[in-house]
Amino acid sequence: MFRGLLFRLLVLCPFLGGPAVAAGGTGPVVPNFWDTRTRIEKPDLSWVRVVRIMTDDEFPPLHFAGPDGVPTGFAVELARAACEVLAVACTIQARRFDTLLPALEAGHGDVVAAGIPITASLREGFAVTAPFHRMPARFVARRERAPDRFRPEVLAGRTVAVIAGTAHEAFLKTHFPEAEAKPYANLIAAREALRAGEVDYLFGDGMSLALWLNGRVAADCCRFVGGPYLESRYFGEGVGFVFRKDDKVLRRAFDYALQRLWDNGTYAELYLRYFPVGFY
Repeated sequence: MFRGLLFRLLVLCPFLGGPAVAAGGTGPVVPNFWDTRTRIEKPDLSWVRVVRIMTDDEFPPLHFAGPDGVPTGFAVELARAACEVLAVACTIQARRFDTLLPALEAGHGDVVAAGIPITASLREGFAVTAPFHRMPARFVARRERAPDRFRPEVLAGRTVAVIAGTAHEAFLKTHFPEAEAKPYANLIAAREALRAGEVDYLFGDGMSLALWLNGRVAADCCRFVGGPYLESRYFGEGVGFVFRKDDKVLRRAFDYALQRLWDNGTYAELYLRYFPVGFY
């Protein structure tokens, strides 16, 4: 019983730095990953002439090519804002996703601003900031069937669509065994099953589901219930800026900048721009 209670506290209270906030007290929740009680000192960057930022342009809304072909997206604009806080010149270069880390190692850039998950193996080879983004799991239900108050008990005997072979399927089967998991080959098939009423719930990546719910058809039929769930053993530690292992001063500088961007409201502004349907 104690372990079950502890699990629910951990997955439902994920924001280690302080409370998540909603803009103006309403609307999407903006996550806070920074501990306001711990202040990071700004390192001396007088030796830096330009910071070369590398990204990929095919993973919206984190990073993608804008209408003019210039890289943009939440991670990219956050990196640009960090450069402004640090008062350093920055350039942005788009590369194929699978070449980003090798290019960083080879010295073709100084920081990677892309959706590379923070893992133990990544930390072994590179320096990484604290996460500025995480992708929680969420339940979605049809509006007419969505419970006013979501509790684990409501899943008993209910069918839940999940993508087969994913961490979301494993999490659902382990922590919600009373639900009937119904695997689908991909997210599109799972979403259509929910829209058609073939399942009671859909459980999956919150960011992908938020983008879907931002569309008119999905917004009219379905909404988030319960969660968010951020158990790192299943869903990872999140995404941060990545540097070469020995580039610790620049990594600390970006950690400082991220905290300042939270403090001055820039982080919330960018978050709401790229994630109008919150997934926390």
